[in-house]
Amino acid sequence: MDKNVTVDNNYKDSVFRMIFREREALLSLYNAVNDTEYDDSDELKITTLENAVFLGIKNDISCLIDMRLSLFEHQSTVNPNMPFRYLKYVSAQLERDYSGKKEYGHKRITLPRPSFVTFYNGTEKQPERVEFKLSDLYERTSGNEEINLELICVQLNINTGYNEKLKESCKLLAEYVEFVNRVRGNKKIYKTTEEAVKAAVDECIRDGILADFLRRNKAMVYMKSLYEFDEEGYKEVIREESYEDGFSDGRREQREADEAEMRQYREQNERYKEEIEHLKSQLAALV
Repeated sequence: MDKNVTVDNNYKDSVFRMIFREREALLSLYNAVNDTEYDDSDELKITTLENAVFLGIKNDISCLIDMRLSLFEHQSTVNPNMPFRYLKYVSAQLERDYSGKKEYGHKRITLPRPSFVTFYNGTEKQPERVEFKLSDLYERTSGNEEINLELICVQLNINTGYNEKLKESCKLLAEYVEFVNRVRGNKKIYKTTEEAVKAAVDECIRDGILADFLRRNKAMVYMKSLYEFDEEGYKEVIREESYEDGFSDGRREQREADEAEMRQYREQNERYKEEIEHLKSQLAALV
């Protein structure tokens, strides 16, 4: 057993979230997105919501610096409902951090200016930059209704060939994309996702890609990636089959089969959790 392997209790954390939970890494991402040059990570406050702490709500990553609140999400599928999700996240954060600051008084309170960015690296073809608006989700009875509540989030495509300047500015983001590319490439070579992920992790450590991070978190990254890439493959199959089947009479049967397959993936994820607990007990015995 490698004593440098660390195991994390946050099973639902994505690999992306694991990488950018550290203050210096997150500051690098913030600077790249906002074209800023902050160099003191102590100035950055991590404001990420944790589901065990606040109303069952958990976002990927958020931070506050110079009264600018940035909410970052990572997605491998296109989700036009992200503005609604961001609305819940930012409302929860403001309620947590600014409630009780005399909002019922006559004096104006000061709130941070929020921004909302989604990093997309799925397999569905997407442009380099897309805006999603909360107002696009409203049910309207006429075309002239005034919009009194708006939220705009930006989806940035971080796949190879897109937003390369952004990735050049944040080395960790570029290396994360390379790790994902290697897993996807290996899935075309190896018979199982397990083999593809293991090979990608070993290759990246060998080639200096997220090397320190992967060495420290090898067990957790391995377990989490198995689930992430199995789920991604499942969604891709469903998308293709839905396109091919159209409105066939077999939709009910197909849906039932799809739901059964998803249950299998969830059960597999539970097994991964059990394996992590086993690894934790082994590590504790070595301390």
